[in-house]
Amino acid sequence: MPSPVQTPPSTAPRIFQRDGRPLLRARDLVGLRRSTLSDFYYFLIAAKWRVVLAIYGAAYLLANALFALVYTWTGGVANARPGSFADAFFFSAETLGTIGYGVMAPQSLQAHLAATLENMVGLLGLATFTGITFAKFSRPKARVIFSDVATVAPRNGLPTLSFRVANERVNHVVQARLQVTLVRSEVTTEGERFRRMVDLTLARGESPAFVLTWLALHPIDAESPLHGVTPESFAEGMMEILVIFTGWDETLAQTIYARQSYVASELRWNHRFRDVIRLGSDGSREIDYARFHETEALPTEPARAASG
Repeated sequence: MPSPVQTPPSTAPRIFQRDGRPLLRARDLVGLRRSTLSDFYYFLIAAKWRVVLAIYGAAYLLANALFALVYTWTGGVANARPGSFADAFFFSAETLGTIGYGVMAPQSLQAHLAATLENMVGLLGLATFTGITFAKFSRPKARVIFSDVATVAPRNGLPTLSFRVANERVNHVVQARLQVTLVRSEVTTEGERFRRMVDLTLARGESPAFVLTWLALHPIDAESPLHGVTPESFAEGMMEILVIFTGWDETLAQTIYARQSYVASELRWNHRFRDVIRLGSDGSREIDYARFHETEALPTEPARAASG
């Protein structure tokens, strides 16, 4: 049996991030006309909260500033100082939010028209922000942990690829399923290089109840796409392993998804994962997440023979 070894790093850039999302930026799409404004709703749903709040905050201040300029130019706001941008700005904020304190009020036709238009803009903005906020909050988010590395080691006399998955929420996820795909670079007989995706069959690809941990196993037999692969050939072949997790969360009553990607430098050959499940004094099962990502090297043949 070979000594424990880590796959040498590959010089090829990875296609997927560690969490399985594609490593492709908009500026990488050469020749494709794409504008954020053409798909602004998707951009707001996918963007981080701080980005969305910054956009809405900037839009709110800009709208109030524009209407404040209109009120300053037209006048017609009772109890507002003539030419005061501050009074016009605060009156605009009260109108946009339909507050109406009663201290300042429109008294000319131009001011009434501007206030009517601003009130309509405020209602549309409130409806849009409420919809975006609800859509972002209602998106199901899986609390699934993947091991930082995957291992390749003999199991029942057969080389086996394995990685570990755990449910961070420890709630009931039914109909859990794992799909593992090998992404590798191949060359046709004409010399054309392309990326090919091949499914890796797991010993158990579905689980009726995903509560504790799940050790995913892919036996590398004669039918496996990884048959005969070595640490060196894995790196030279620019291979990448993509994992997709799906399951039905009973609490959220929605399907949840999680992804993970492993490249050459994240494989441990002739290693196995440390046990993380232990029995408590009352017979209950406990998960030691501190050891979730830890692996241990298997003994070599000379060490195994010396130990009897």
